[in-house]
Amino acid sequence: MQYFPAALQELSDQFARLPGIGGKTAQRLAFYVLSLPMEEAQNFADTIVAAKKTVHTCPVCQNLTDREVCSICNDESRDQGLICVVAEPKDVIAMERSREFNGVYHVLHGVISPLNHITQEDIRIKELLQRVGSGKVREVIMATNPDTEGEATAMYISRLLRPMEIKVTRLAYGVPVGSQLEYADEVTLSRALEGRQEI
Repeated sequence: MQYFPAALQELSDQFARLPGIGGKTAQRLAFYVLSLPMEEAQNFADTIVAAKKTVHTCPVCQNLTDREVCSICNDESRDQGLICVVAEPKDVIAMERSREFNGVYHVLHGVISPLNHITQEDIRIKELLQRVGSGKVREVIMATNPDTEGEATAMYISRLLRPMEIKVTRLAYGVPVGSQLEYADEVTLSRALEGRQEI
């Protein structure tokens, strides 16, 4: 027995395809969209289509932009010789929130993950090698997540960059600010000890 109109069910199914959205949340979103006045619903749909049409990857760093080259790559005050490699565009936002990094980025759009059938050919490593090969880069900071795939990707890229004789570094890991040592796992404490600094 069908409880909802087919169009409503299809809308709910489309929302459920979004990452982090379960069936009940998808249903709530579908009902919310249907409750919107027609003009607002049309604006919502138009915004999705406009973003899809105008947003593309920056030819330099592979981050998302609606310009020919993204604003970070275009910013002459940023250190073009320092590249921070991240897995996803959302990681650029996280790094920028810190207001500590004044270099540029390279977005891989994923990490190497054999279990998910993602190889080095599926992410933007080739573009990174071309940038570094230009001779203007002096350091690459690997800022992929500290999980198995992120570590494997960072190690793979660092091996490719080694012959280019540039400095390759990894973000330090350790105990988060505001947490307590008793709750930190062994790997986190080990990394914190390895990355200790003089004060």
